[in-house]
Amino acid sequence: MVLDIYILSVVLLTFANGFIHFYFAVKIKHKYPNESNFLNSIVISLLWFVAGVLYPFFFPIDDQFRRFYHALGAEIICIYSYAVVLFIFVMQYIFRVWRHPEVKEQRTIENFLKKFNERNEKKKLDLNEKSHSISTDINRKLFHLIPPGVIIILWEFAIYFWADVFKQDVIWNITKEEYGVWLIMTIGFTAVMVFGVLDYIRLSFIFEKHSAYHLMPKNLSGIFLKTLKRDEVYELSATAALTLAFVPIFFFPISVFAAAALIASIGDGAASLIGIRFGKRHFPKKSKKTIIGYIAGFLGSFITALIIYCIFEPSMAFLKILILSFSGALVFLIVDLLNLKINDNILNPIFCGLVMGLLYYII
Repeated sequence: MVLDIYILSVVLLTFANGFIHFYFAVKIKHKYPNESNFLNSIVISLLWFVAGVLYPFFFPIDDQFRRFYHALGAEIICIYSYAVVLFIFVMQYIFRVWRHPEVKEQRTIENFLKKFNERNEKKKLDLNEKSHSISTDINRKLFHLIPPGVIIILWEFAIYFWADVFKQDVIWNITKEEYGVWLIMTIGFTAVMVFGVLDYIRLSFIFEKHSAYHLMPKNLSGIFLKTLKRDEVYELSATAALTLAFVPIFFFPISVFAAAALIASIGDGAASLIGIRFGKRHFPKKSKKTIIGYIAGFLGSFITALIIYCIFEPSMAFLKILILSFSGALVFLIVDLLNLKINDNILNPIFCGLVMGLLYYII
């Protein structure tokens, strides 16, 4: 483990976000006790701290070549990410809010909720029965595919192009695996920092006199409108929580990580979409989840993991692939059946990854 000034800056910034999110969770719990999912917010806050603690362990070696990447990663995560967000909000203020003062009155959480309800009414959605429409669910699942998809692409780039094609591992004297980890950690932590700031601005409506909600770009607000569930209006976005949940399982082989990450996206998507579209029998009876949704989620998870292991571990015994895939799908089903108050996007990758990771080394 390396803990130089560059890595320490990322750790401290991650911890700061954990405290900020905890503060928001407490404020939202106090002001909106019925809408707040305090337990879920606390878990997300803890994930920030876990990510900060684990970050140095991804960089076990320290020398002049690797220190360059440590410094570059810290600059991108701690400076450039916030500079980009600040630039966006400054432009919003200058060209929208300052020139058109009425925008401040139009961009409020009340108007957002009004549009949210009108959108669901057009789709003939009963919010007492469902928290979102099937189109919203499709948009959500597509967004949830972005983090694991980007991570897998970055890993393949590092292994097969950066090293094998461009021979940069020889020039920079670091292995392709180390570069892949650095690239994924840098882009992943940068994305989470950006998601965090955007969510703090979005959730700033809890401060009536100091709300910055009007600085949210219209297009970004439209994305939230199409992807948020009704009860997530008062929470950190699921995409950010999902990305944070990937950090603890990234220590496992890339095949295990990819299987767990895609189970959380594709398996959950299959369960939700099939359940909303075709589900009639609910289990438990008062639950919004359906039997056919459970079956679809299990099969989707199993097939997804099976394909991933066959691609990333072609030499692995097929019986081992079946066991790993079945275990991941089974854990997904158990998490789905428990229907805890903690978001599935957090629980699925962590527990599926842990179980498959342990079995990977045991079998």
